[in-house]
Amino acid sequence: MAERTQPPPSKRLCCRHGYGTLRGAQRVDGSSQSEWRTQSPETLLDIAARRVAEKWPFQRVEERFERIPEPVQRRIVYWSFPRSEREICMYSSFNGCGEDVGSSGESDESRLPFRRGIALLESGCVDNVLQVGFHLSGTVKEPATASAPEMVCNVSISFDRCKITAVTCSCGNKDIFYCAHVVALSLYRVRKPEQVKLRLPISETLFQMNRDQLQKFVQYLISVHHTEVLPTAQKLADEILSLDSEINQVHGAPDPTAGASIDDENCWHLDEEQVQEQVKLFLSQGGYHGSGKQLSLLFSKVREMLKMRDSNGARMLTLITEQFMGDPRLALWRQQGTTMTDKYRQLWDELGALWMCVVLNPHCKLEQKVVWLRQLRRWNSVDICPLEDGNHGSDLTNLTNALSQGPAANPDSRTKPHRTVFTRAIEACDLHWQDPHLQHIITEDHYTNCHHQENYNNSLFDDRGWPCEHVPTATARVDALRSHGYPRQSLRLAIAVVNTLRRQQYKQLEFFRSHKKELLHKGMTSVTNLEGWVGHPLDPVGTLFCTLLEAGQGREEATALLMHDFSGTHLLQAPISTFLEEGETFVSLAVETALIGLGQQRVMPDGLYAQEKVSRNEEHLLAKLQEVELDETLVKIFRKQATFLLEAGPYSGLGELLYRESVPMHTFAKYMFTSLLPHDFELAYKVALRAMRLPVLESTVPSSDLSRPQQIVSVVPNRYPRWFTLSHIESQQCELASTMLTAAKGKTVYPKNIHSSSHIFKLAQDAFKIATLIDSLPDLTLLKVSLELGLQVMRMTLSTLNWRRREMVRWLVTCATEVGMFFALDSIMQNWFTLFTPIEATSVVASTVISNSTIVRLHLDCHQQEKLSNSARTLALQCAMKDPQNCALSALTLCEKDHVAFETAYQIVLDAATTAMNYTQLFTIARYMEHCGYPMRGYKLAMLALTHLNLTYNQDTHPAINDVLWACALSHSLGKNELAAVIPLVVKSVKCATVLSDILRRCTLTTPGMVALHSRRNSGKIVSLDKAPLRQLLDATIGAYINTTHSRLTHISPRHYSEFIEFLSKARETFLMAHDGHIQFTQFIDNLKQIYKGKKKLMMLVRERFG
Repeated sequence: MAERTQPPPSKRLCCRHGYGTLRGAQRVDGSSQSEWRTQSPETLLDIAARRVAEKWPFQRVEERFERIPEPVQRRIVYWSFPRSEREICMYSSFNGCGEDVGSSGESDESRLPFRRGIALLESGCVDNVLQVGFHLSGTVKEPATASAPEMVCNVSISFDRCKITAVTCSCGNKDIFYCAHVVALSLYRVRKPEQVKLRLPISETLFQMNRDQLQKFVQYLISVHHTEVLPTAQKLADEILSLDSEINQVHGAPDPTAGASIDDENCWHLDEEQVQEQVKLFLSQGGYHGSGKQLSLLFSKVREMLKMRDSNGARMLTLITEQFMGDPRLALWRQQGTTMTDKYRQLWDELGALWMCVVLNPHCKLEQKVVWLRQLRRWNSVDICPLEDGNHGSDLTNLTNALSQGPAANPDSRTKPHRTVFTRAIEACDLHWQDPHLQHIITEDHYTNCHHQENYNNSLFDDRGWPCEHVPTATARVDALRSHGYPRQSLRLAIAVVNTLRRQQYKQLEFFRSHKKELLHKGMTSVTNLEGWVGHPLDPVGTLFCTLLEAGQGREEATALLMHDFSGTHLLQAPISTFLEEGETFVSLAVETALIGLGQQRVMPDGLYAQEKVSRNEEHLLAKLQEVELDETLVKIFRKQATFLLEAGPYSGLGELLYRESVPMHTFAKYMFTSLLPHDFELAYKVALRAMRLPVLESTVPSSDLSRPQQIVSVVPNRYPRWFTLSHIESQQCELASTMLTAAKGKTVYPKNIHSSSHIFKLAQDAFKIATLIDSLPDLTLLKVSLELGLQVMRMTLSTLNWRRREMVRWLVTCATEVGMFFALDSIMQNWFTLFTPIEATSVVASTVISNSTIVRLHLDCHQQEKLSNSARTLALQCAMKDPQNCALSALTLCEKDHVAFETAYQIVLDAATTAMNYTQLFTIARYMEHCGYPMRGYKLAMLALTHLNLTYNQDTHPAINDVLWACALSHSLGKNELAAVIPLVVKSVKCATVLSDILRRCTLTTPGMVALHSRRNSGKIVSLDKAPLRQLLDATIGAYINTTHSRLTHISPRHYSEFIEFLSKARETFLMAHDGHIQFTQFIDNLKQIYKGKKKLMMLVRERFG
């Protein structure tokens, strides 16, 4: 805390005069300091003085009585200091008296000012303690450390009506909370009051002095502190001696030790400046360095103050809110159109919830509520004020309107106002606590639901005594009672609200049963829950759950609420548990409340943040539920609620009728499933299978189609794809399905309604892994389910792009093989066109199925092997006809062992060669045919490939060059006629001189590496270049060199001259192969010199090399 260095402000004017052992001094741990020591009855003086000291400002006491005896003054002053350590602890640590979270996130209680203050006190560091009236002073010695010398701090504390109103410490510490030295001095006074010197207010002491004593007193005071006070003393003396001075116009003189005046606000000291500075600092750090956690701790501190009924709770919240509203990032985000971070958004939500609690204080004065309402409206009117639902407008109803839960609710009657985080708090200002029935609930333990009133106009209850208030509003009252330190009342109201929810659940079930045939025939109903209770800004289910669970688990506050008033020690005559039904406990009621809320069918809200909040709150509530250990009573509740939810129709997220945009139940159903499974297997699977639905991804059925009674119809405008969390929802759906499969134990469970192929594939893989665990026998039932899921994936991804498709295909074949069923593999191949593309079917599926490893794995006999082989060949031929480009070679390979099938595949290739296949594919198949001993077939295919080829003059590195050379070599080996037939095609397709030259040289030689594959094979005789067919090739080669030379010279640069000269050298070698080649080459060079004489340097190089 930034302790003040100036004198405390409470100095009321005093002009006239009018204190044993401490009783009931409460320590933090709840023990009394000295109550156990005193056995004698308390005197009437102490009883009266203590009551006066708690409630009355001392000025009122002075004005009420003409003269107050000194003993009475002493007892009043004595009892005016705080007697409980709890408030001191609250104002000297972030987390009350619990752990403090440092920047490292670990508990470090020794660093708490409160704990350090206790250590200083217990080590005897507090000295010179003096109480003068309502002012306490003393010195606290800070022991020396390795980094700092010993320090003595002067501490002064002002107090009034059992509250510390001002503190000053010379340590200079800057913080929101009291420093350790203030804590040490305060606790000294609380724990050792008998050791504190007690004096009346200084004005009373001065009144008892005569003139000489007063003069001596003043002179000694000035002498001791002359350097500090002498200028001030002279100034005051001058003013007093001046008759018309302002100081002489006022009766009396200020006394900082005389207590508060009537007009002073009675509240604990809170350094507002430091609160503002700290919040501003945390916000400026933007969530780094644990600032978000520090702000959350500040919010917790506000709640702690509210629970202590400390008015500083609202003051501190106002200061925090002002800093939040002044955050410059709000305007920046609005200007840039970006959203705030998720953690920062959650802090704003907490801010709005805290204001809701503040304005719903049941004992709040009207004037104070008016002030709060005015400032809330001011914040609400600012453009940059964050909206309640994050980024979008809200569809939620007004807080003070009772939401109709009947079947005839009209969704079109909704309004869409501009709602900020403060809107609900503003609306809550209109709520009151004066309803007689509400008062009866929160004040009477023997509450009955048959309580009637004569007049129910503007009542919060119907004519049967049941609450008809908006459920989140009613739970906001519960939270407000809890937050303001009324635990018994909040528990009573919570139980009443839950009883209403259960009654409403029964009514909804009865209505659906009586109208079930009609509703199922129509396939649609009205929306009954426009705003869900899970993910709601007021968190109604979480509030009820925590309130009831704390009572059931006997936590500190819950134990106190069941046995005592908040402020006293009066034992309740009737326990609050009379609210519960027979055999019911607070824990069971809390669990049932959570199940009702989680199972509610509600519309998915708008906006990314609102949808993420639904998911986050659901997971948070389920995490709390999982901490509760299930017993027989809770299992009965689970069975009851599961049955209700399955039969409740449109009111339940697990009912038969589901709106297209209802919040999915996957995560909730997974929890229900795992909880029910050990106790009711069938019911667990009913819940899980029903929850697998995801209608937002399913097409709607026209309402005129009555052939499907459970059609899915959206009753709100279709806003898809506004489901920003759809990916996360689908993952949750997959987790639920995986959980069901894992627990199936030999029973066939086939999850439906999954729309993502990736999630189904993951589910299939999970099922396969579980079914083939190393330490157990394969689960054939689960393997079949895995295979079915895999087949579904194949069908879903057949016509869509999926980067994992090839992995999926390989996995499916592996799974089908692992199932060990011959018929499964055969069926897959016979129906391949519904599962695979032709290339997948031939290259992966068929080849794997007929492999030796599969045959050995399945222990197939000869008949089964032949059956699979026939299916594979049939598949191959079908694929080759459908996609000859990609499947022809695979089809030939698969049909090798069957002559008829092989011939059929070859004919398919020939049919497709002219139109559907390119030269690369044809060359590949041609090489395959030659390799298999069919050189003529390879030759024919190579001829067809050449008709599709076109090599230009500069494509001397084209990948098809090797295929052309191979085709020419094959033709050469087959005979002169074949070579003569291929040469014209080569000349027509290849324009690259170097390639033609290479072919020419190869053709002039024998083919020593060729095996005699045909009767007309070349015997090894050298083919003449002067005769056909090589004469045509030679002429074409020379022509190609001439054309290429001219093309290269058109755009040649000097750095390519040497390369060009080498090219001409190769050209000369080809020219010389002709009988008149020398003459042709000479003429060619002369022409170049004449045509390109402008390229002098190049032509000079040509003359040097070629003359």
